[in-house]
Amino acid sequence: MDSMDNGRRFGKYRVEREVLDEQRLEEIAQRKTYSDTHPSLTEQLKSSLRCTVPRLKQTVLSSLPVLYWLPKYSLWDYGMPDLIAGISVGIMHLPQGMAYALLASLPPVFGLYTSLYPALIYIFFGTSRHISIGTFTVLSIMVGSVTERLAPDVDFLKKNGTNFTAELDITARDSYRVQVAAATSVLGGLIQVLLGLVKFGFVGTYLSEPLVRAYTTAAAAHAVVAQLKYIFGVSPTRFSGPLSLVYTLKDVCSLLPHTHLPTLVISAVSMVFLIAAKELNSFLSPKLPVPIPVELITIVTATLISSYSHLKSNYTILVVGEIPSGLSPPRVPDVSLFGEVIGDAFALAIVGYAISISLGKTFALKHGYKVDSNQELVALGLSNTVGGFFQCYSVCPSMSRSLIQETTGGKTQMAGVASALIVLVTILKLGPLFQELPKAVLAVIVFVNLKGMFKQYSDIGKLWKSSKIDLVVWLVTWVSTLLFNLDLGLAASVIFALLTVIFRTQRPTYSVLGNVPGTELYVDIETHKEAREIPGVTIFRSSATVYFANAELYLEALKEKSGLDISKMIIYKRRQEAKQKCRERRAERRAKRQAKRERRAQRAAKQLSGAPVFSVEGEASCLGDTCMNGKVGDMEEQDWTERENGTVFVIPTTPRTPDSHCRWEYLKSGDPDCTSLGWMSELQDGDTTTLGSSSDDTLSRDLERVSLGSLGKWSWDIHSIIIDLSTANFIDTVAIKTMKNIFLDFSEIDVDIYMAGCQASVVEQLELGDFFCDSITKRRLFASIHDAVLYCLNHRGATSFPRYELSAVSMCSLCSGDTLDGPLLILNF
Repeated sequence: MDSMDNGRRFGKYRVEREVLDEQRLEEIAQRKTYSDTHPSLTEQLKSSLRCTVPRLKQTVLSSLPVLYWLPKYSLWDYGMPDLIAGISVGIMHLPQGMAYALLASLPPVFGLYTSLYPALIYIFFGTSRHISIGTFTVLSIMVGSVTERLAPDVDFLKKNGTNFTAELDITARDSYRVQVAAATSVLGGLIQVLLGLVKFGFVGTYLSEPLVRAYTTAAAAHAVVAQLKYIFGVSPTRFSGPLSLVYTLKDVCSLLPHTHLPTLVISAVSMVFLIAAKELNSFLSPKLPVPIPVELITIVTATLISSYSHLKSNYTILVVGEIPSGLSPPRVPDVSLFGEVIGDAFALAIVGYAISISLGKTFALKHGYKVDSNQELVALGLSNTVGGFFQCYSVCPSMSRSLIQETTGGKTQMAGVASALIVLVTILKLGPLFQELPKAVLAVIVFVNLKGMFKQYSDIGKLWKSSKIDLVVWLVTWVSTLLFNLDLGLAASVIFALLTVIFRTQRPTYSVLGNVPGTELYVDIETHKEAREIPGVTIFRSSATVYFANAELYLEALKEKSGLDISKMIIYKRRQEAKQKCRERRAERRAKRQAKRERRAQRAAKQLSGAPVFSVEGEASCLGDTCMNGKVGDMEEQDWTERENGTVFVIPTTPRTPDSHCRWEYLKSGDPDCTSLGWMSELQDGDTTTLGSSSDDTLSRDLERVSLGSLGKWSWDIHSIIIDLSTANFIDTVAIKTMKNIFLDFSEIDVDIYMAGCQASVVEQLELGDFFCDSITKRRLFASIHDAVLYCLNHRGATSFPRYELSAVSMCSLCSGDTLDGPLLILNF
């Protein structure tokens, strides 16, 4: 191609290759068609149902990851580290399981069940090697809000036959709450399994890190308020729904004068001991092979003191109560509750998965293995579903237990087997030993373990410096979760986070690019001093994809950056075209009338021999002499200014002498030889206006007067606009229609539009949207901005300007008669 040679003519824009547009690129690279890259639905169905031995093996191993790593398990390398890690995590399961069960408003033994069954299921289906499945603060609070809403205390009051007072039937209440929690767990697990099977594992990505951290921080506040009744020994009224946290906190504060002092003393002593022990543990952790189980030491010590001091009978301190030994048989959950808990189950499924996949990917990145997001969703769903049949509530990994499992040397999920055995032995044999454990101690364990979540308030300062929008997401999530409760707060937070994304794509950064001298790089001229604009070419870029929400704003930004107000300019051009046609029609009618008058004059002259002969040349000559002397009659001046547009140029074709008449020629503004005359301007009252403008048409005159000064670059120093679409990863029908209008509208003012950097998917969408036509071909699409620039300079040149540019100098010179053999007379009919 000769475009390579032509491209070399432009000095600093030199390139040693041919200019590549989309059509040429397809010829060279032989890009596949849409049907090649997108098989039909029938072909996809056949491919999904096709069964081969390698595919069957891959499917089984991906569905049951334990079959992949268990045959390769080495007792010598992994046995002892997994055993130590499992025992450490199992010891943590005991106090956390019983304490978090209080957050779920369930008996403590069901927290131990929740620490056993789901962990065993995850071993077979999970892909993470280090996370510890079981009870978690946030999910326990969410489950507690469901159980307290559907099974409030007022529904289980029974009358005492002796003194006619109402007593709370705790056994019936706890039994129904267990059914509600189990039904919620099963339904949430089924939702997770379904989402995993349809490859919907990316749903967790909609929960950004600021959103999750703010949500867990607000959930920690809910947990603190929920434990205040156990710490102070009061019985506040239970509230549910929006603002329940505020109402509960207000009620607790009103009951502070009635604080049970023995309970408060136990809470204070336990809190001081736990905080001091945890700080000591953190200080000595580099020197200790395993961390000190301070929570287990606390509950054992508190149980022994309570048992030997008879705290329940002597000081009326609330204790855990009866813990049945042995495992309960599986039970089918109450399906009739599904309709009442479906919203909560969905929220539990999403939040639990988000926490699980974030922890799993963190440890996988650290230790160099991969976590399958879809399989994690299935594994977590099966853990919840199966656990629901054994009266467990919703589970997810715990940060504290997962860190212990990883730091103590855990290598695989065999550590989960060891921790499950610890919990199983406790349930079978040691459970009754904890019947005298004060509930205040469990509440303190929850309170102290929330320290890590309280530290997340430091995110506010960090986000203030790094990202104001993420800070707003954090604050909105925190406030909405506090006020609207955990389920509605999560929904409001996700919606607001998505709105911020829409807002940022609707208000992207628009820029004009310039070339870095000596390179093929094009950068923003406002932020890079070295960048230089290409003469006659405007390169326009948006930082976001063009779609229906910002298509109109994209067009407005293009007008602003290019300096061409295309709407006004098209209106102006069409007005001028309409006036031009009107002038031509009037000129034709007047010419016919003039010819008719001349014929009548000639006939009259023949009839009246010797009478003077009327000549339009003579009349014009007289009028020309009068104009040259600067004398115009009042009636003629009024006729000049008041008549409608319709300009005829009368030009002498021979020099005029005093003794002879010159021959005159009438030219209309549409004649090919006087095109420039049709666009001349005259100076009137010191303003520049278009030739032949009507003094009666005020709106048209005002538009014409401001057009040269305020319609952007009316001199049209731009002949090409290059739209950089390298940032677009898709384009919808609205954006396609907008782009097509841009091509058509700018073509009316002789400005060429080109696209550069389009991805293959965007080109396919343009083809499917019928974007290309006879006037818009793939020759308008270029592989890079530099290719488009070289083509523009080769095609239009750097000094090519449209014909609409006016020149007052040439107009003045014409009016002065310097370029003509005789005076120029302009008649406005």
